[in-house]
Amino acid sequence: MGILEKRFDELLALIPEFKSHSKSVIEAAAVTISDAFARGNKVLICGNGGSAADSQHFAAEFVNAFSRELNRKALPAIALSTDTSVITSIANDFSFANIFSRQVEAHGIQGDILIALTTSGSSANCINAISSAKSQGLISIVFTKVNSEAARLADLTVEVPSDNTQHIQGCHMLAYHVIVELVENKLFGGPSL
Repeated sequence: MGILEKRFDELLALIPEFKSHSKSVIEAAAVTISDAFARGNKVLICGNGGSAADSQHFAAEFVNAFSRELNRKALPAIALSTDTSVITSIANDFSFANIFSRQVEAHGIQGDILIALTTSGSSANCINAISSAKSQGLISIVFTKVNSEAARLADLTVEVPSDNTQHIQGCHMLAYHVIVELVENKLFGGPSL
């Protein structure tokens, strides 16, 4: 079997397992985020590497719009992986492990949401961001693999039952797209959960 067939077959087998494992928490995350936006709170999103790109993608779906059929107001979401001056100054002057927690401290207020995407679940900067969020009264949602350190710290955890990074990231993207669609439907009309 070639690489293409192997990877597609792996993902096709994983998706039903991921749905079974995480459906209820994906729905709960959508409700939690919707409620935060309805209260006037915002979402902060962080991650490293591909998950940094996903944090930007996730934030963009809230700020712009996921559905082209909805003419809706922008929702306040910030990707913490985008300000290179802030990130590099914190990393250079103090520690790379604090690049997100320091931003959570600066931007987060009680009732906001922190979303951390970490395929390994052991990224120190994501774990520190979750700790900072907890101490400031933010709700934490983590996208990771099963049984990770970050999963044990978060209020809600979207866990992918796999150790394959590319499949974890693929499932994370599916989950956050569904979450954005559910949030839009709840806040602006459309099919319910």
